[in-house]
Formats: sequence, C-alpha cells, structure tokens
Amino acid sequence: MLRQYELVERVKEYDPDADEALLNRAYVYTVQKHGTQTRASGDPYFSHPVEVAGLMTDLKLDQETIMTALLHDTVEDTLATIEDIEANFGTDVARLVDGVTKLSKIEQMPENERAAENLRKFLLAMSEDIRVLMVKLGDRLHNMRTLHFIKNPEKRQRIARETMDIYAPLAERVGMYEYMREMQMLAFEQIEPEAFATINHRLEQIRAEDGGQVDAIALDMKHALAEAGIATEVSGREKHPYSIWRKMAERHVSFEQVTDIMAFRVITEDIAGCYRALGVLHTTWQFLPGKFKDYISTPKNNGYRSLHTSLIYGKSMRVEVQIRTREMHRLNEFGFAAHWAYKQGNRPDGQVGWLRDLIEIVDASHDPEELLEHTRMAIYQDRIFAFTPKGALFQLPKGSTPVDFAFAVHTDLGAQTVGSKINGRHMPLRTQLQNGDVVEIIKSDNADPQMSWLGFVVTGKARAAIRRAVRLKERAEVAEIGKKLFDEIALRVPAKIGKKATREAIKRLEMEEEEDLYYAIGSATIGDREVMEALVPGCTAELDDELDWTKSGKALSIRGLTPGVGFQLAECCHPVPGDRIVGLRKPNEGVEVHAIDCHQLASGIDNDWLDLSWGKRSRGAVGRMRVTLYDRPGTLAEMAGIFAQNHVNVKSLEQTQLDHPFTTYEVDLEVQDLAHISRILSALRASDSVAQAERV
Repeated sequence: MLRQYELVERVKEYDPDADEALLNRAYVYTVQKHGTQTRASGDPYFSHPVEVAGLMTDLKLDQETIMTALLHDTVEDTLATIEDIEANFGTDVARLVDGVTKLSKIEQMPENERAAENLRKFLLAMSEDIRVLMVKLGDRLHNMRTLHFIKNPEKRQRIARETMDIYAPLAERVGMYEYMREMQMLAFEQIEPEAFATINHRLEQIRAEDGGQVDAIALDMKHALAEAGIATEVSGREKHPYSIWRKMAERHVSFEQVTDIMAFRVITEDIAGCYRALGVLHTTWQFLPGKFKDYISTPKNNGYRSLHTSLIYGKSMRVEVQIRTREMHRLNEFGFAAHWAYKQGNRPDGQVGWLRDLIEIVDASHDPEELLEHTRMAIYQDRIFAFTPKGALFQLPKGSTPVDFAFAVHTDLGAQTVGSKINGRHMPLRTQLQNGDVVEIIKSDNADPQMSWLGFVVTGKARAAIRRAVRLKERAEVAEIGKKLFDEIALRVPAKIGKKATREAIKRLEMEEEEDLYYAIGSATIGDREVMEALVPGCTAELDDELDWTKSGKALSIRGLTPGVGFQLAECCHPVPGDRIVGLRKPNEGVEVHAIDCHQLASGIDNDWLDLSWGKRSRGAVGRMRVTLYDRPGTLAEMAGIFAQNHVNVKSLEQTQLDHPFTTYEVDLEVQDLAHISRILSALRASDSVAQAERV
C-alpha cells in the first residue's frame, strides 16, 4: 500500500503545483473515516481507496481526481456525507465523489435491477464528467485484483460477470485498453476457470518450446525496417488467455487451430513512418488478405489510432502486427485518461457521441433488463464504417441495417425512416451494411417506427428508440379507448361531470394527469365502479354488484387506432371492417377484437366486454380464408391470379392438407373490408380450379 508521502510525491512529480496540504488532508480523512474496517483479504479497508488513488497517479490525472479516488467509498461505507466532502474538499470533488458512490439501496436490489440501476446512475454521472468513469474503472480494477479473497464463489462469479459485461467494455470504449485487458483476464479466470487454466498451461508449453521465438521474430522485423531506413521500436507478446478463448469461441476451433497467438507492436516516429513500415512488412512477408485495418485514417469511436495487419512468418506461422506512433501508443493505452492528464489545457468534452447515445438509451429504456440489453449492445460490438451521401462517417456494429444507421445519424431521422438507398440502389431496410457503404435514408414526416424493425436492428440506440416509440403510441391509443369509456362511465353517475370533478377524481386515485386515468381505464387496471366512486364518492353504494359495469348506450369506435397497438385483432376469427365486432378488455393486455360470432368468445366470459364499431370509413385488415384446389398443374397460379385481379396482397399461404385429388390452403390476405373479402370468395368459388372456398 502507498504511504501518504509516497502518494503525494507521485502527484508532485508530474504536477509541481498540486496542493500538497489538500492531498494530505484527503489521505488522512479516508484513513480516519474507514478506521478499523477491513477487506476480505484482512487488509485495512482504507488500503483500497489509497491503491485506487495510486492507479490514478499512474495515469497522471489532476489532484481533484486523486482526491476523489481517496474519498470515493467514504459516503457509502462510513458516516461521512456529501456535504462533509464539499465542506472539506470543495464542490468539484464532492460532485465527483457523488458520481462514483454507489447508493446503498442498490446493494439490496435483485441482481439485474441492481446492475441496471448502478449503470443508469453511473452513465448519467459520467456524462457530466468523464473522470467519474476513470475513478470507477480504477475502483473496479483493484477490486478485481483482490477478488480471489472473497470466499463466496457465487459473489465472485457475479462481480466477474458484471466486470466482463459492463466495466471492461466501458474501458474499451474510452480507450483504456490496459484496464480492459487486465479486467477481462481476471474476470475470465473466475467465469471459466478450467478454460483459463488449460490455455495458460498451453501457453507455458509453447513458451518452453519456442526458445525465444517471439524475441527472434521482433528482431527480424526490426532489422528489416532498419535496412529500409525506418527508426522503430518493435516488441512482441503472446495474446492473453481471454483473447485466445474468445477467438476459439468465435471461430469454433480448438487451441491448436488458433494460429495467430503472437502479436507484435511497431512504434515509429511519425505517421509517414507507419505507412512506410507497413509497406516494408508487406513486401518482406506475405500478408493475409482481409486482415488489414487502417485506424489511422478512420479512428475508432474512442480515438484509437493504429494500423493492423496479419503476416505469415516463415512457412505457416501467423502473427498480428500493430503499427503506430509513440503519441498514438500513449493515447491508445490510456485513451480519455491521457487527454485528462493534469497538463492538458484543452480537454475533450466528456459527453462524446457514443456517450450521448448511452444517455438516450437510459432515457428510453423501460425496465432493468431492457436497459442492460441495450447498453451492452451499444458499448461492446465489432464495428463497421458507413457514410452519408455528404461524406459524414458513422461507426456501427457489424450486422447493422439502414434503420440502425438512421438512428445513429439522429433519433428523429430513424423515427421517420420509410426506405433506404445503399450505394445509390434502393434496398430493403433489413439489408446488412458493409464497410464503406454510402447510405441515404428516405424519410416521411408521417412515418412511425415499426415494431417489426426489432426483428433486424442490432444497435442498442435503435432498439431502445423503437421500443419507446411503440410504447408511447400504444399508451396513447389505449388512453384513447379509455377516454371513450370514461365518457360512458361519466353518464352513469348522478351528477354532471366537468373538468373540476375529473381533476378531483384524478387526485383521489393518486394519479398525475388525465391520460394516466384514461390509460388505466383502457388497459382495465382500474374498474368502472372505482372510477365512479372517484368522480362522485358514495354514488355506487346502492348499485347492484352484479351490474354489467361496461354496458354502454352506444358502440365505441376503433377508427384511427392501429391494429396491434391500440387493440389486437383476434387470431381466432380475423375480423375485418364490416364485421359486427365486440371487444374483450383484459387487464394490462388492452382490447382484443372478435367477430360477434367467434366461437372463442365464450372463453372470455370473465373479461370486460365492450360493444365496438369500426367507425366510418375504416379500411384495412388481414382476413383469413381456407381454399381447396383441385390437385393439378396451374390451379395454384389461377388462385394467385384471382388475388391479383382483386388487388389484394398475400400475407401468408400455408398448405394444410393434401388429400388427392384436392389440396387445401390457408391464406392470409390484406383486404379492405367485408365487401372486398366477399368479392374474392365469390371469384374463387366461380373458378374451375377451386373446389371450395370459405372464410376462417
């Protein structure tokens, strides 16, 4: 553990103007507050914040960050308060400590909720100041280094999994690769102990057998570059066990089949030297096509810059090579931390683009599991590069589609997307983008995100925005149904209901606004009697408990509402405009619309029944029919021709029975209304190819 004077000396080495007295006070404060507390290792608890502060000095961070590291656990684990921190160490330090501190209630939450709430608080705090993330990563790294002292294996597994899923990816996204690699290694050892031990054993065997081969290859590269007049530093290493294991899992291969377990780094004096070195290596050794990446001309989102290539050394050995300048190397290993070093006067904005995306995801996510799913998507996926028609570059995960691209450009553009052009050609929205594609988004002001998009989008930002838009639309449409029901309920109370009575009812029901009330009525989470009582207390006392509370004087129109959002069209009877319909209102499920003669209605006897109407000029639904054709060539084509003549789209067609000489199909059709589907049935029945046709 660092002693007090050693920590202060470290800071003074790179920042002679640091306030020595303030640093000493922070050190003493954390020692006093943590007192006799101990860690699982038996060490005094204050050794942990001191070691985290030491990690921050390795990054040469400013004194506020060092003090935050020293104090980051005092509010959570001692009697100290944020007000105490502010009074003793200033507003900035108090704000940073508050950002890093985990609220005690988080520890009592179920695992997913705790992780999600921790992540939510964390993302919001670091969006204001990226130093919160740096201290938190240092905190997590030191905790991982001492994880083996925790006796409970389940707790070790949980911490390791959280580190692998959240903290290592976050370290990668801010370019702190040293932290990322060590956290992955330590977490991998806990999550997959057998795989970790096996790969380590194989690496030790290779080390014993290769006779210094890594050093020999590095020396060969250095000589080849020196002969070309390029001054470089060349170093080599084996990839760490987690990197090898991930490659084995991705490629579905054994350890022996992983050929590129050696990686080499070439450090040059300038950017021109990087490209010259690349040319020398490619002309001296054969390079592997498809393995070259230029992160100098197109840096990663986190600012990472380097040339990557893979070579075949000797007859069959594959080796990876990274080529970069000295300054690139410094920034690549420590990323944002390098920008935040005390001497930097022009620091970058903490809320960089990918971080703003994460904040949007926090705002849009509905529940803890959804938040974790979307953020994991956003922070840890391989990237591709795509361009707007004007040349703006966007990095996206592999497998991204034009919809993902549209949401990456702007959330509003994603919401208004109706089509896309890729490299000048109209392409389906589910098309996967490739590196270098030029993507033009076709939009409409009247468009809305579609639920079906969730079947192919891959970015967390797109998924969160789509789900949020669908939820908002669903809420608005269910509230619209609820408003119509409320008007019917209001007619049954012994008083005229105005705005004032409605506001009072909302207060009695402990709701915020009218839409909350309408949504509760529409989703059947509140009963009609309860609403009547809230409007006029005592008015239901004399009413019969067996009264049909949902019975109204007129049918409710569902015109303008979206099937699948404001209501569900029942799969059992496939009602279309023109059919006489009723609705079953199920708690938290909305309204399910059935044809009046549907045989399944009896199963909904305990649900609220609503008298519904399509409303004037309602058009469009999916109708289902069963068609039996004569089993001979051309009959299926004739049926398709009848559909085409009647301007109808086929949603699905399934062969349900083959009983020679007949074949029976069930067909789902996008029809206008009852008259439309009747015309189609008449045309089918008149055909010599059709033995029977009926609605299902």
